[in-house]
Amino acid sequence: MDEIERNALFKKCSCCGFEWGTRKNFLSDPSIDVIGYQVHFENLREGTFLFMHHTCKSTLANHAGDFQDLYDGPIFAENALGKEECPNYCLVHDELRPCPVRCECAYVREVIQIVKNWPKQ
Repeated sequence: MDEIERNALFKKCSCCGFEWGTRKNFLSDPSIDVIGYQVHFENLREGTFLFMHHTCKSTLANHAGDFQDLYDGPIFAENALGKEECPNYCLVHDELRPCPVRCECAYVREVIQIVKNWPKQ
């Protein structure tokens, strides 16, 4: 594999070395499941999606920004953290439900749903 091909990889498992050439291949792989999200409030794109690679039982991480383009809905300007209506889902790394609040973080929760429900091959 030459340098251009290596740089084109979407993800490589740091445990077993398995490689996914594209995001679609990664998300379609039945051995991959999203298991968590670690928020980065200052830059939501820098938050981390956590995936289980069931083949080797490894946890893989990708920035939320790697999946942002999958979502085309509204992105709200204000953060609702600390407000009464906020369910604090972003503070619990294995809480993957969509957020019902009009919050700037809500779109990431919608991206999680897209990733979680991606059709497996």
